[in-house]
Amino acid sequence: MSAKAAGRVAVVDDEENIRETVGYALKREGYRVDLYADGQAAWEKFKQARPDVLVLDIVMPRMDGLELCRRIRGVTETLPIIFLTSRDEEFDRVLGLELGGDDYLVKPFALRELLARVKVLFRRLALLGKSAPEAEETLKIGALELDLARYQASWKGEILRLTVTEFLLLQALSRRPGHVKSRGRLMEECYPNDAYVSERTIDSHVKRLRKKFVRIDPEFDAIDTVYGLGYRYREG
Repeated sequence: MSAKAAGRVAVVDDEENIRETVGYALKREGYRVDLYADGQAAWEKFKQARPDVLVLDIVMPRMDGLELCRRIRGVTETLPIIFLTSRDEEFDRVLGLELGGDDYLVKPFALRELLARVKVLFRRLALLGKSAPEAEETLKIGALELDLARYQASWKGEILRLTVTEFLLLQALSRRPGHVKSRGRLMEECYPNDAYVSERTIDSHVKRLRKKFVRIDPEFDAIDTVYGLGYRYREG
């Protein structure tokens, strides 16, 4: 999906300078942009029509970014979310990823970096509309089934509600059961062409992915942490 092909970005931040500056930069890239000063205003609008990508501050009046993320993830898992955080908000930053955020930026940030990350999310969002090669439309590993054409996963026949990032992570882990994937390798496979993502981001997504499996199957333990190396998917 290109910026000029109807890409709409919502920017939610109570700091007017950041909101206006980011909005201007996105418009120059060809995106359509909606600006909101707090989570409540954004949520009311999103109930009518959602954007394609969301740039979301955490600390805001009325409704903060974490609560807005919770509400959005209760409705859809596919809306990409980039959190904006301050340097001293490490806990909130990690919590944001565990709630379903796709990425984060620490203030102050370079506009060039934000624009690059937005482009990456649009590229990954476009994957939802592309079909996998016909011979490889479905990947089955034990009780796990991945529909590569629809970016949909199921465990023991029950659908998992995954973000695009979570699906790519699960696909990267499960393609070679028993093999350890380093965080660096997982970053390459889940965030292609993105030089900015950190290993902490991968850890947060793995934690959220495990929780989604456990909700369906409390006995799920197929994703191992291999300390000092990375992660491994074990075929049950």
